[in-house]
Amino acid sequence: MTFKQFLTEFFTWWNGQTLGTRLTIRRHGEFVGEDAFGNKYYRDKRGKVDGFGHERRYVIYNGLADASRTPMEWRMWLCHTHATPPSQEEYTPREWQKPHVENLTGTAGAYRPRGSTLSEGQRPAATGDYVAWTPGD
Repeated sequence: MTFKQFLTEFFTWWNGQTLGTRLTIRRHGEFVGEDAFGNKYYRDKRGKVDGFGHERRYVIYNGLADASRTPMEWRMWLCHTHATPPSQEEYTPREWQKPHVENLTGTAGAYRPRGSTLSEGQRPAATGDYVAWTPGD
C-alpha cells in the first residue's frame, strides 16, 4: 500500500473502504462472494449482531462507495431480506426485473428530460398555462 492509498483510506470513506473497515474485515470478516461489478461481500464470522439482532454484513465497493452500485440480489442479502447470499444459491430474476444499472445522477450520463435547463438543444416555449403565484391571491 502506498502512502497516498493509506491517507485516502484513513481520511475518506467515499473512495472505498476505510482503514477501520479494512482492519475489521481482516480480523473478523468471512468472505461470502463477489458480484459482476467487482464489489466484495463479507459477514462477521464471530456471529456478531447489530442493534436489530441481525448478523453484520459488509460490502467493499470496487471504486467509489455508492449504494446504487449494489445489484438487487446482493442488496436483498445485505438488508436481510434473504438469508442465503447469491453466491450460495442460483438466483433467477423474474421476467419483469431489469438488469442492474447504477444511479447516474450528478454525472454526464444522468437523465435530462426535454425542457430541462441541463438538456441539449433549445428549450421549448412555455405553453401559457402557467400563472405565477403572488402573495394575496
